Amino acid sequence: MEDWQQRTRLLLGDEKTERLRRAHVLVVGLGGVGAYAAEMICRAGVGQMTIVDADTVQPTNINRQLPALHSTMGLKKAEILEARFRDINPDLKLKVLPLFLKDENIPELLDAASYDFVVDAIDTLAPKCHLIAETLKRRIRIVSSMGAGAKSDITQVRFADLWDTYHCGLSKAVRKRLQKMGIKRKVPVVFSTEQADPNAVLLTEEEMNKKSTCGTVSYMPAVFGCYLAEYVIRRL
Repeated sequence: MEDWQQRTRLLLGDEKTERLRRAHVLVVGLGGVGAYAAEMICRAGVGQMTIVDADTVQPTNINRQLPALHSTMGLKKAEILEARFRDINPDLKLKVLPLFLKDENIPELLDAASYDFVVDAIDTLAPKCHLIAETLKRRIRIVSSMGAGAKSDITQVRFADLWDTYHCGLSKAVRKRLQKMGIKRKVPVVFSTEQADPNAVLLTEEEMNKKSTCGTVSYMPAVFGCYLAEYVIRRL
């Protein structure tokens, strides 16, 4: 079979492509943002990945999430992506963890392997903040996704330090929680400077700290995911 990484090697060169092959990336959260980030990292030729998400595909995922099809309803997103990623790169060393992260199992996850990068695409506050905090404690490189919901202008997507973000409710909540945890270190994030559309936010009382449901459009989470992947790939 013709070298499937030929175009990547043409752009990056052999040495950088080999660095990607030797890297191990942890991606936590495989929803609208995280699945696209993980796939772009896989297609770039990263040689080892660990992917984490216990969620199953639901009908409301179809408008934006990579694993979501009518034929995959009820299946675990992590297991769908496992088959997909192994089909993209048969040599990929892939660990699949279909579990919900809680405060107590985050240290165990981070200590289970030597990661070169952590991608945080969690959309619930407590595990997101604990993952960021524990990753920073271990001095593992991380990039985190902030809120893509209720927004539609891709030209306003940016990289920034968490503490410099604005017009982002999730960023504000993460900052407050990290401050309570005594953490004020830099955290690279992807966010949007666009004001969230208040008419696209439905207040709810769901489990796992999720108090609102935001309207979304197909391309926006994918763009966030591509930003995350670009951040990781260029730095590896």
